Amino acid sequence: MLNVTRTDIVLTPDPSRVLLRDFTPGDAQRIHYTVARIQSLPDDRVEQLLAAVIAGFSWRHRQIEETLLRRFDQLDANLPGTLSIARQMLIGSYFLAEYSVESASLFNPSIVAHPEQSELPEGALRCVLSLRATGEGHISSVTFRTVVLHADRRIEVMLPHSGVITEPRQMPNHCYEKPLFERKLQEMGLSTHFINRVTHRLRDCFELHELRIAIDEALQQEANTAGVLHEDRNAALATWTLASSNYEVQFEQHQPLSERILFPSTSSQRNGIEDARFVQFRNEDGSHTYFATFTAYDGRTVVPELVETEDFLRFRFVTLNGPAAQNKGLALFPRKIGGKYAMLSRQDNESISIMFSTNVHFWNEQQLLLKPEYPWEMIQIGNCGSPIETDAGWLVLSHGVGPMRQYALGAFLLDLDDPTKVIGRLREPLLEPNSDEREGYVPNVVYSCGSIVHAGQLIVPYGRADQSTGFVTVPLADLLAELVRLPSPLRLVTLETQPPK
Repeated sequence: MLNVTRTDIVLTPDPSRVLLRDFTPGDAQRIHYTVARIQSLPDDRVEQLLAAVIAGFSWRHRQIEETLLRRFDQLDANLPGTLSIARQMLIGSYFLAEYSVESASLFNPSIVAHPEQSELPEGALRCVLSLRATGEGHISSVTFRTVVLHADRRIEVMLPHSGVITEPRQMPNHCYEKPLFERKLQEMGLSTHFINRVTHRLRDCFELHELRIAIDEALQQEANTAGVLHEDRNAALATWTLASSNYEVQFEQHQPLSERILFPSTSSQRNGIEDARFVQFRNEDGSHTYFATFTAYDGRTVVPELVETEDFLRFRFVTLNGPAAQNKGLALFPRKIGGKYAMLSRQDNESISIMFSTNVHFWNEQQLLLKPEYPWEMIQIGNCGSPIETDAGWLVLSHGVGPMRQYALGAFLLDLDDPTKVIGRLREPLLEPNSDEREGYVPNVVYSCGSIVHAGQLIVPYGRADQSTGFVTVPLADLLAELVRLPSPLRLVTLETQPPK
């Protein structure tokens, strides 16, 4: 009998956490008319209006003056004369808008050990909690909180010190490795004569602006000979889209973790970065890299992508390639197995598969691991984050969809040396929605993107009805014992809150 303990911690969405996003009210002519109206204002009125903007919004956004000028510079085309700094900033303010990143929900969390573990009480572990924040238009992004797991099993979530939230800077000089880029093009079926002309112009390590020049030169060469073919234009667009989807961003060193956000910034992510599954990956030299697989959504198509970081300050976004890099719910194992990266996936929309690769960016083959079997998961099953290494095997939390489209959490165990072997599986759910979790943005859903073990407990942060986030704990030894025994259907006891200390 397992004790699954719900804590009293619930993280709810905060509509006051807003980003400044570019706002374009209509076409170029409308922009021109708007700017003309602002230009007609007398200087004293400009100063008055700008002061009101800064007073009303500077406490919600850092470096707002720089943001206003940046936005003006993006619009500065054919404006007559020299405008004052104040007028430039005021014009910029009319083409910005606040976006509430959590106005709808804050859910589907994952948790990993923080790269910084200094100045903690004895036996405590500092963690990074990532969360899927959803706002207006159902656009999803990744936001963060700091969590401290104490030796006495207390879970302490550090609330944001302010409502300020800021995007990172995109790094303009990101270098693309030509051999890797050519392999990605080949995987996409773009090894054409035209593409060869483009890549021939590139250095072994090239930058984005160099690719733009190479594409333009190749198109011009085609135009000067036989003319540009339709398929060549499509290949040029696909090549540019691939490069634009592989990029790096940098947060400021002093920026608190809770003020950082990864907001969609490419065409493939236009409508969301969904369900990031972070894992602390142990490299062969003993160092660590944090990877997160996530679903990029452009409003019509879902594409799995990858983000990498060492410090949660600088992030590198990369595309995943190969026929097995598809669908939702990819979860990377926390180390290589037999010299290869290993990944859980769902290839057929209903079952769990496993795949291996010598390159974390390319996935070509997969094999079926688990099918839906029990009533609570007969619609589909999937993972709930990266496997956790234990002495008994790889512990994997799963989700299943049953009658009335209710989501529940389960668990299974894989062999440490050969994770294609399932050596244990819960026959009854580990966690089902309770009365508080039945109502929300999407009713009857509990879901997680990653858990962690500390002080003998499995700590599972989980989404509640696709709206808020809670935490449950399970004694790890008890859970493993049930899995190793391959038990008959379990009888679970769920406590609503932690017992008093």
